[in-house]
Amino acid sequence: MESKVICCFGEILWDLFPDGKRLGGAPFNVASSLKDLGATVHFISRVGSDALGDEILEELDSRKISKEHLQRDPVHSTGKVLVSLDKNGSAQYEIEKDVAWDFIQPTPASLELVKKSAAFVFGSLIGRGASYQTLLVFLKVSNFSVFDLNLRPPYYSATLLIELMKQSQLLKFNDEELYLVAQMLDSPFHSMDQHLTFIAKVTGATTICVTKGRFGAVLFHEGKWFYNSGYQIKVEDTVGAGDSFLATLVYGVVHSHDLQATLDRACAMGALVAASQGANPAISESDLEQFMCITSA
Repeated sequence: MESKVICCFGEILWDLFPDGKRLGGAPFNVASSLKDLGATVHFISRVGSDALGDEILEELDSRKISKEHLQRDPVHSTGKVLVSLDKNGSAQYEIEKDVAWDFIQPTPASLELVKKSAAFVFGSLIGRGASYQTLLVFLKVSNFSVFDLNLRPPYYSATLLIELMKQSQLLKFNDEELYLVAQMLDSPFHSMDQHLTFIAKVTGATTICVTKGRFGAVLFHEGKWFYNSGYQIKVEDTVGAGDSFLATLVYGVVHSHDLQATLDRACAMGALVAASQGANPAISESDLEQFMCITSA
């Protein structure tokens, strides 16, 4: 196993903002952020054989992200999402159905990639279509599965989420999603920490992380707790903030970095993305370090 290879699987699409389109899709956002952090990252997805698909290939080239596992679909079109922002920068999404990324197929090369990767990252939205069967194939050979419960109604069910959580080692959700999951699992408790302990026991996950927006995040890892109280920024839009957070967290976990430092960096990265436009702003290592230095001074 190549210890630094991280594989992301799922949707890649165009986010249609009021002022234009930007490349997005939660697993792609994670992959892009991982690439910026210096990770060896591969991305498995599918786009249409259309002009928007061609543009995605050009974008991957410009970001130096491998296209080796990006499939072309001759029937289904490249995915699009209509994004609207409220006065606080929080996003609402209208997601097109039956698009190319709903039909990702397993290939011998992609199976081998998942087998050799140190982490396999995916989200819940990929479970809405035919790609779900491909996900189950990949999970059987994954060494370390990272599940981002990026819930988008109506594209999930309790049965789906519970099955995928039980096949994953690292779970990530926001505080609203945490309480929803706790209810699904019939947790008898009330506090966040109690719910996390209960969910870890029921699912078998070794690591669970909950983001709390501007109030930071909590990380539960093999019975140990880590906390960050957040960074104060002016929100531009929240699109991709959770994805960049997850990328930074996974990068630190895969490279066996100190978990408290990793959580702090993840929260800072999420804040920087929320303070920028779109899901994939260019944020360098020096930008991150400078921000953390200024905000902790």
